[in-house]
Amino acid sequence: MLAPIDRRLFLSRAVALGVSLPFANRIGAARGQTPDLVARRVFFDNPDYINVRLSPDGTHLSYVAPVDGVNNLWIAPLADLKTARPVTRVTDRNIGVYHSWGYTNRHLVFFRDHDGDENFRAASVDIVSGTIVPLTPETGVKSFKQEADRKFPEEMLLRHNQRDKRYFDLFRVNIVTGASELVFENHEYLGLITDSAFQLRLATRLTADGTAEVFERRPDGGWAPFMTVPIADSDTTELLDFSADGKTLYLIDSRGRDKAAFFAFDMATRRTTLLAADDDADIALAIFDENRRPLAAMANTDRKRWHAVDHSAEQDLADLVRHGAGDITFVSNSHDHGLGTVYYERDTESGEYALLDRGTREVRKLFTQRQSLAGVALRKLEPVVIRSRDGLRLNCYLTRPAEAEGGRVPLVLVIHGGPYLRDSWGFSPVHQWLASRGYAVLSVNYRGSTGFGKAFVTAADHEWGGKMHDDLIDAVDWAVAQGIADPKRVGFFGGSYGGYSALVAATKTPDVFACIVDLFGISNLVTFMATIPPYWGPWISVWKNRLGDPGTETGHAFLVERSPLTHIDRAMRPILIAQGMRDVRVVAAESEQMVNALKQRNVPVTYVTFADEGHGFVRPQNRLAFYGVAEAFLAKHLGGRCQPTGGDFAGSSLKIETGGDLVPGLR
Repeated sequence: MLAPIDRRLFLSRAVALGVSLPFANRIGAARGQTPDLVARRVFFDNPDYINVRLSPDGTHLSYVAPVDGVNNLWIAPLADLKTARPVTRVTDRNIGVYHSWGYTNRHLVFFRDHDGDENFRAASVDIVSGTIVPLTPETGVKSFKQEADRKFPEEMLLRHNQRDKRYFDLFRVNIVTGASELVFENHEYLGLITDSAFQLRLATRLTADGTAEVFERRPDGGWAPFMTVPIADSDTTELLDFSADGKTLYLIDSRGRDKAAFFAFDMATRRTTLLAADDDADIALAIFDENRRPLAAMANTDRKRWHAVDHSAEQDLADLVRHGAGDITFVSNSHDHGLGTVYYERDTESGEYALLDRGTREVRKLFTQRQSLAGVALRKLEPVVIRSRDGLRLNCYLTRPAEAEGGRVPLVLVIHGGPYLRDSWGFSPVHQWLASRGYAVLSVNYRGSTGFGKAFVTAADHEWGGKMHDDLIDAVDWAVAQGIADPKRVGFFGGSYGGYSALVAATKTPDVFACIVDLFGISNLVTFMATIPPYWGPWISVWKNRLGDPGTETGHAFLVERSPLTHIDRAMRPILIAQGMRDVRVVAAESEQMVNALKQRNVPVTYVTFADEGHGFVRPQNRLAFYGVAEAFLAKHLGGRCQPTGGDFAGSSLKIETGGDLVPGLR
């Protein structure tokens, strides 16, 4: 995904004539198709369980799971999981993965958008009566949860942008009745920080050079300067939470150091205490108990690494390690901290949700996340380190197919979006799918990826299409030098910023790649920056300083030079482009202008669209359809195995805009 740069510091706590193919399977038995492969649905269908959370009183579990193929909210008594039942019945589009229990122990708050428009509206559901109550306007707004506390069991603080699409106002909302009271009308601040008393304490805005100015709320309602965060620290500094008494601010901070660490800041004395740090990676996450007491902090190099802050967390981690292998995520706790739900991430089998009983010190399995993976021979996701040509350490992940034991195999380079995000270890549907088709798969945390220190992030400044792309070519060269990849059969697969990278590959280094797959990638950096959604506006100064300022002659020229569309004359390799037509981050025009330019130069291009998707393919039917097309495309150009689509197009909104005849069996 193309991620807002302010994800951490600023939001704090808080993705020609066409032939429509909505129902029928239009892919026939193309050459090289192998019907006995693991079905794509096994990798790309909705998981069986997501985000398993305890009610505050510890008596119930909530989670997201499918109902007739569409994700909904479920609940189950902890004492009798077999009586689980759905409390929502949406039929059109998956319900949002994120949800939160109200302190009533009777209400769940959840979020939904419409066809990928990213206008996530909030609602509550009464788990007893089934009553669903809107908590925000139901159309045209983007909302998120700001704060909840047991002192106000029927209320939450929510933020939405109905009044001004650029800024999010703060509301106190009754989750039982839906009644909403404006707490703060926001005309300039990107981020707001509140405390357990529902008091607004801090606010953040950006200056023209990308510096974050943080202000403290005075008793008279005015604001006083509190701290500044340079642009270099914006992706590695995060204001997390206040202590229960409001006297201590907890934050992750990289100012004055390269790797971000976890700190406690005394609001009275202004003194800072270091709570946790890691020599090799940023502290990326901290967890607290229900009384807002810090427990542990996590860093992620190749695998997650937890640092206990409180002695109780040491015992928890010891118990969890004894239960089983995998990278641990703490999901939720009961209010008394007696029970907790955790998730074990694994690479060669399904992840697992488990219950930690701190009274008995027992860990009990709750659910297997993807039951369809049982019996499937999955391949290891190997962390590997590759040195860039200028000496940077690139943390990468490699999956080798079974065929790799016999020598070189085709390679698919799979590149993450963001770009200020990262790849992590665990089960990867894309890696496992491609490996099962005979490809080696390599993902690269190129410069700009987060978690590896601020110097690694700032090394990407003004390097879109430059050194960031060099990192990817260095990774391909490494795979060839290691005897893994056949240099004549290397493919590129990327979405969002990864899609931009795919188009850079097509127009800058076409000799390296045999084919390109681009999902909603940026083709023109100038038009991209002119069409960002309004709520990205308050932090556009960060983009201007990191990428280039289209409002200056020098910045505009730089953006033009680094746009794939500018170098369309170099493109020659076959390319598959996919686009969600409701995408507000990378609008459809970005793909359309690239497709038109490729067609004018007679470059083989296949363009498919999905009318009911945005920045990412949420509906399982659309995911299955896209990956069916991509599999046939890759098989033609790289020689991997291909499975007939069967019913994988049923219910999809897939539309072939152009180039259907270029993919075997697609017509």
